[in-house]
Amino acid sequence: MSMARQWLADRFDMALPENQRKLDAADALGRLADEAGISLIEMAIAFVLRHPGVTSAIIGPRTMEHLDSQLAAADVELTADVLDRIAQIVAPGVTLNPADNGWVSPSLQPAARRR
Repeated sequence: MSMARQWLADRFDMALPENQRKLDAADALGRLADEAGISLIEMAIAFVLRHPGVTSAIIGPRTMEHLDSQLAAADVELTADVLDRIAQIVAPGVTLNPADNGWVSPSLQPAARRR
């Protein structure tokens, strides 16, 4: 198997601990959304809409029901407590499976950022 194929296969192999961390995080985020009284999709979109590093949220509903559930997120205000708990589940700037990072520009490597 080529390296590219292996890399792609590893991104979806649930036997790998890196991928299990993603499932564990998704479960924890789902529980947090339930505790906050919102759906997971509402929490996810509300997070993106209010994140200062994100310029737009792209949604992809397939049905009117999906669209309605996604548009409801526009009215969701995440409390500081919920945002703190999200950061505890997945720390800002952390990719749970480094294989998901894809290509990284050499100009962003630490050595290239020196003056």
